[in-house]
Amino acid sequence: MIFRQLFDRDSCTYTYLLGDASTGRAVLIDPVIELVDRDLQFVAELGLTLAVSLDTHVHADHVTAASVLKERTGCAIAYPSSGEAEGPCMALDHGDVLQVDAIKLLVRHTPGHTAGSATYVLGDQSMAFTGDTLLIRGCGRTDFQGGSAQTLYASVHEQIFSLPDTTLLYPGHDYKGRTVTTVGEEKIHNPRLGGGRTVEQFAEIMANLNLAYPKKIDVAVPANRQLGATAK
Repeated sequence: MIFRQLFDRDSCTYTYLLGDASTGRAVLIDPVIELVDRDLQFVAELGLTLAVSLDTHVHADHVTAASVLKERTGCAIAYPSSGEAEGPCMALDHGDVLQVDAIKLLVRHTPGHTAGSATYVLGDQSMAFTGDTLLIRGCGRTDFQGGSAQTLYASVHEQIFSLPDTTLLYPGHDYKGRTVTTVGEEKIHNPRLGGGRTVEQFAEIMANLNLAYPKKIDVAVPANRQLGATAK
């Protein structure tokens, strides 16, 4: 499998490119609209064609490139089947398998950051793409878009911490330059969800974060509900 981790400096978003080296077909996870040209350059230079644009949830801090990628490449668009995203896309239910040739991604719904968040687990469980559900030594906020601390706690423990300790976790964002973690590390070292913290302790932590209002939310959320189409 061809794998690349790409970064957006503005929103600190990671975009992931997964390609089948034999057939040349690829998947982009969480693409950013301003970086379409960069991503398609990587696709072309690696001898790939884009088959699917895949988002982990309706983002509040950047606009997805899904619709632009579909226009420019003819790729399919896939989203978790939460009802948050509207338009011509594949709705992925919990337990579904998204397969592009040798690339096999198991869909695990992991709501809590938003009502419609999902984590995508590689078929052999060697890697998982957690979006904002679980970050490196952190997690997504739970105070808007149908978020819930109790739901996020259950999602992480039941759907992510249940993976092998060696599973590599690739988050949707990182603000400190970190690129990857593991299930085992986060079980021990995550200051919000690890170390045996209870759901009550986690809920108290999340209730006292006092985070600023996301600067792009008023543009990004409506656009992303339309698969990024209204932001072109």
